[in-house]
Formats: sequence, structure tokens, C-alpha cells
Amino acid sequence: MKGPLFYSKILLFGEYGIIKDSKGLSIPYNFYNGALKVSENPSVEAMKSNKSLKEFVDYLRNIDKALVAFDFENLQQDVNGGMYFDSSIPQGYGVGSSGALVAAIYDKYAKDKITVLENLTREKLLRLKTIFSEMESFFHGKSSGLDPLNSYLSLPILIKSKDNIEATGIPSQKTNGKGAVFLLDSGIVGETAPMVSIFMENMKNEGFRSMLKDQFIKHTDACVDDFLKGDIKSLFKNTKQLSKVVLNNFKPMIPAQFHELWKKGIETNDYYLKLCGSGGGGYILGFTENIDRAKEALKGQKLEVVYNF
Repeated sequence: MKGPLFYSKILLFGEYGIIKDSKGLSIPYNFYNGALKVSENPSVEAMKSNKSLKEFVDYLRNIDKALVAFDFENLQQDVNGGMYFDSSIPQGYGVGSSGALVAAIYDKYAKDKITVLENLTREKLLRLKTIFSEMESFFHGKSSGLDPLNSYLSLPILIKSKDNIEATGIPSQKTNGKGAVFLLDSGIVGETAPMVSIFMENMKNEGFRSMLKDQFIKHTDACVDDFLKGDIKSLFKNTKQLSKVVLNNFKPMIPAQFHELWKKGIETNDYYLKLCGSGGGGYILGFTENIDRAKEALKGQKLEVVYNF
């Protein structure tokens, strides 16, 4: 048995801000994916995944049936039969490994599920997001539900506010474009929960709250608008500001060995870095107007391009 593929995602803009109602923009990233599988000779990884799935099934039994009901008979049978999530999505890298798993389980075992083929009204999208938020909380303690939503729909998602999300189109890629969005591999696995805890702790501080509202959210919202309109000049201006704000106020979320590289990008304008997901490790997201220059400046780093302007 092998289920359909579910892809990873990249939250281009909105990390942390969406907790406090900033805009956000999330796009599918088809380079990584995962699917539910049963194998005759499971590997150690598969057995580990299966054990985690058993715990996940116990957790799902406690979710309000009025929100979402599952076919537990088949789900339990498959898990007992050794089902696991076969995934190339790196865990702890901010590209939605648990989101893809949640989407796969919902797709196969939810009763009366909302399908991708029907007319996705705002109500349906919000309902899906709520369901996925409940499901994914098993992995992170608190989840917005956006990662699984992106993985499930395989469409770019625009978050206008907590209660206002829509599937959106993004400007089509220019394959020979010099401008690019890229991922930088920090080589460290990040943990979402501790990073979110630091953020929530900081939110008790009034200075941090006003920085979030007046600077972080302001530039995040502008970046989302610029990206969707294809206003590249303004996008880079705002991404630079965002990169500065993050360096000054989100230091614990940036692996120490990247502080200097982060600063160097802002000073030289060769590239601008920002958090990819909750930070603390995993991938760092980069934006550049000239990918050749950025590659030169970041020689020795593991870099992969995800989108060309």
C-alpha cells in the first residue's frame, strides 16, 4: 500500500507574525514529499514512524467528533499492520514535515472530508485550518494549522488575518530570472516548541509587542503585498527592513554562526536572510536580486533555489 504524495511547504512571510494577526504567504515546495506506506520489511526509520503514528492515533481519538470524525477502525488496523509515513521532508527544518503527515492522515481517514476538488469557500478553508490546527498540535504543542493546509491543497495560501485566508496565485517564475528566493541549510535541527516558548515569553514585554506591531508586522504585510503584485523593487526594500528587525529582535531564533552572515547580507545588499518557520536551526530563507552574487557571497554554504524572479 502507498498513499498519495503530500508536499513540503515554505512560509515565505509571516513566521511569528501570523500568531498576532500579520499577513502571511505560504507556498508548496515540491522538492520534498511524503506518503503513507506499509512495507514487508520495515526499516528502523519506518518502525520509529509507526510507533509515533500509534501515539498520534490515540491523540486523535480525543479530538471533538463534531469538528472531525475519523474511520478509526481502518486507521487502527493499518497502523497495527505497520503503516508509517515515508518522507523525504527533513524534520525540524521549517518546511512542514508534520504538516504533510497530518494532511495524509486526514485525506485517507477523515469522514465527510472537505476535498480539494470542491468549491473552497472561506468557511471551508477556515474549517480545514481549525481541524489541522487541532491535529498538528500533537507535534508542536500549538499549531496554526497552515502547514497541513498548504500540504493538503498544494496551493499557495494567503493569510490576510487569523479568520481570513484564501488560496491565491503567485506571479509565475521566470526561469532565467536573476532574482531568487533560496534556502540555506544551517546544518542544525530546529525545535519548534522551545522557539515558540521564547516568543511567547517575549510577548509579555511591552517593548517587544510594540516592535512586533510597528515594525515586524508592518514590513511583513508590505512584503506579502509586494510579492503578490510582483513589485520587486519594493519587495527587496521591505525584505531588507524585515531582515534587520529579525536580527535585532529574534537573535535566539538565529543559529549563532549565522549572525555575521545575516549582518553581511544587510550591509552588502547581496542577499537578505529571514527565518524559515520558527528558526533555531533548520533552513534559513534568503532573498536576492542577483543569485550569482549571493552564491559567491555565501560560498561554502549549502544553498538551494526555490523560486526565481
